[in-house]
Amino acid sequence: MFDVLWQRAADGRLYAEWLLSGLGWTLALAILGWAIAFVVGVMVGAARTSRSRPIAVLARLYVELFRNIPVLVQMFLWYFVLPEVVPAAIGDWIKQMPPPWGSFCPALVCLGLYTAARIAEQVKAGIESLPPGQREASAALGLRPAQTYRRVILPQALRLIVPSLTSEVMAIYKNTSVALTIGVLDLTSEARQVSDATFQTFAAFGAATLIYGVLALVAYQAMSIIDDRFCIPGQEVKRMRRRLLLGPPRSRIAAP
Repeated sequence: MFDVLWQRAADGRLYAEWLLSGLGWTLALAILGWAIAFVVGVMVGAARTSRSRPIAVLARLYVELFRNIPVLVQMFLWYFVLPEVVPAAIGDWIKQMPPPWGSFCPALVCLGLYTAARIAEQVKAGIESLPPGQREASAALGLRPAQTYRRVILPQALRLIVPSLTSEVMAIYKNTSVALTIGVLDLTSEARQVSDATFQTFAAFGAATLIYGVLALVAYQAMSIIDDRFCIPGQEVKRMRRRLLLGPPRSRIAAP
């Protein structure tokens, strides 16, 4: 079924190499986009719980703006509209970026900021799930608000939301496929090119589907390891679920 991937294309490369090239760009978009999203999301999520109303309002506006506009529309805005609304010198510099960076950079910024809005809501939920007395206790110890967030609040909140962040890690891999609409030769784009060149649509997109599935499994396993490693003692949800599924230990089962 996948024999076509080992045939040589007109450029002398194997069609499998086309997919591997697309996989490289997909990984670059996903990993770098996640780095941007995590940093921005944590800051915006913390700002959402700030006691300063202007800061909280600005953070909420950011979340509502980026979370509720479809990622495809945002991709077009960053690629087509941004160079036209910024000063002419900056717009010309953006337009003159050599390929593939002219399309890769807007896609990276788009995915990073879009995912950051989703992470921010999860960070906010993690912070609000903590006992409110921790802020007062930190203030009583002489910690400033920034120190309270950095040393007390955020370390606990981030450990609580690792399971929910797993879905965002897996989602950003899938969202990279939208970048093909502005010319990024990611995995989906390369699969489409293989399909157009060989007319073997099932083989091309079947291989891409398998690769996306492997990426999702790797991301899930990595986040599971992180969750187990940094799980807060006394709140080991996964271990409790496993115990419930497996049932009580045999030693505790009453004899008939």
